[in-house]
Amino acid sequence: MRFMMLMIPKGYDSAGPDIRPGAEAVAAMTKYNHSLTKAGVLLSADGLHPPIAGVRVAFGGGRPKITDGPFAEAKELLGGYWMIQVKSKAEAVEWASRCPAADGDLIEVRQVFEMADFPPDVQEAANGSSRS
Repeated sequence: MRFMMLMIPKGYDSAGPDIRPGAEAVAAMTKYNHSLTKAGVLLSADGLHPPIAGVRVAFGGGRPKITDGPFAEAKELLGGYWMIQVKSKAEAVEWASRCPAADGDLIEVRQVFEMADFPPDVQEAANGSSRS
């Protein structure tokens, strides 16, 4: 089972464009990431630039609408992610619980869809074929 652990740092919605984690935070996170790697569960992980440097593309009325960050209506914004492969949701939650996150940070754990999760017609559509 694959799970995405989504880091939602406290205060990231108002972070400036030059914000970067300090050496101590990076060292702690690197140690955590090494433990995920050593356990053989880490598939990928990355940190994201703050929302002020982002862009949203919204869809409606047949035309995309582009909005530059920051995003005033947003309260919780992603600061990074880990993609892990584990045996259960409980194991994913256990790994998230070990993260050296700061006070007020949040990690959301979400299972990734696998093709086997879908009925045959959806699997066929994903493979480029369909029933006629």
